Amino acid sequence: MSNEIRSLNEECGIFGIWNSKQASNLSYLGLNSLQHRGQEGAGIAALNNRRINCIKNIGLLTQVFQDMSLLNQLNGSSAIGHVRYSTSGDNKISNIQPLLFEFTDEQIALAHNGNLTNSKTLKSDLEKRGHIFHSTSDSELLMHLVRLSDKATFQEKLKVGLNFLKGGFAYLILTKDAMYVALDRHGFRPISIGTLNDGGYVVASETCAIDAVGGEFLRDVLPGELIKISDSGLEIDHWTDETKQAICSMEYIYFARPDSNILGINVHTARKKMGINLAKESPVDADIVIGVPNSSLSAASGYSEQLNLPYEMGLIKNQYVGREFIQPNQELRESSVCQKLSAIKGVVKGKKVVLLDDSIVRGTTSKRIVKLLRDAGAKEVHLRIASPPFKYPSFFGIDIQNKDELIASKLSIEEMNNLFNSDSLAFLSEEGLIDSIGTKFSEKYNGLDMSYFNGDYPEYLYDYEYRK
Repeated sequence: MSNEIRSLNEECGIFGIWNSKQASNLSYLGLNSLQHRGQEGAGIAALNNRRINCIKNIGLLTQVFQDMSLLNQLNGSSAIGHVRYSTSGDNKISNIQPLLFEFTDEQIALAHNGNLTNSKTLKSDLEKRGHIFHSTSDSELLMHLVRLSDKATFQEKLKVGLNFLKGGFAYLILTKDAMYVALDRHGFRPISIGTLNDGGYVVASETCAIDAVGGEFLRDVLPGELIKISDSGLEIDHWTDETKQAICSMEYIYFARPDSNILGINVHTARKKMGINLAKESPVDADIVIGVPNSSLSAASGYSEQLNLPYEMGLIKNQYVGREFIQPNQELRESSVCQKLSAIKGVVKGKKVVLLDDSIVRGTTSKRIVKLLRDAGAKEVHLRIASPPFKYPSFFGIDIQNKDELIASKLSIEEMNNLFNSDSLAFLSEEGLIDSIGTKFSEKYNGLDMSYFNGDYPEYLYDYEYRK
């Protein structure tokens, strides 16, 4: 999306290790592979001798653990970690995860990816009952609900708490006895489990992080599942049977790394097919095809291959400028675009260029990139977007919750084309996107959440219903 999403809880990365001598070090490596999912804060909580110790701070993982000796303080055979992209709650240390809860009878560490759509109502009700919250993030709610339950075991209490929650969530919870993994009833956010050579288990938001620590993929966590990992092995349970698959389509379009597999589908392959289908739907008489680095390169290769056009590197990305959608405000987002990309004049000068991008959210980046190419001498710039127009806000984990932020909700394709000063503009159809991803679930849209493009939300939005 020219990397431009950004401004409420988390499209984050979570990672966990159970029963490995190098738990904290492996967690660091795994989180490093998930850094693209959040750059505002990072942390690791490790279990050692039935006690949990946590180190976390604001910043990139490498900044938080700039002094690598800090990892030595996280001894133990099990750990969970988190990289944060805030979608709810301020960017301050109390909101950085994992959250560590110190009760008189137990310690619990929690990492969360997603956004709860009934968090305001739940928090207000709990505060009226005397509960005190230590963060402004919605992630803290689950532990308050768990502690209210009178069930006999932590697992049963966790089931009760999860049934109060609405919206999108993938939870990773560490106790002195086990690690728990829970996914919402629609499976909005991806999370997978793998095994390690030493007999341990690894849990991660994306399979690329399992690969990074030498793990072997075991299974995806499915909607409504509550999985317990302990010294006794892996136990699959459910906190609800009322499930309906609706995986976030933006994971395939933009968020996930191309080397990750989500529900058995390789992200690069899906993106390349998006480019192929887009070429079939909206071909261009052009000289070259270029993609916006990095999430659009797969689609660009598919587009060029389908039309037998040269695929060129016409834009260079400064790898040391972070993903723009992570920037905390619009001013920094716009500044980031200028610093991040540059056009290669020798490639684009005098050429009719097809510019492939994965999506358009606010439109700021698209306008600037078209100008970059024209300033570099491009004869024509035809903008092709490998997803449908992003018209509706998201409420399940992506930080776009106001329709006014979405340029496609305000302008027609022709009006956007004029604004961007491109020679033509076309988007992939919804049918083309669904076919490209290739999920085969029996649910609507083959089990994809397509609400970004058509406003058909998989469930009631509760506290955010009025924004729909």
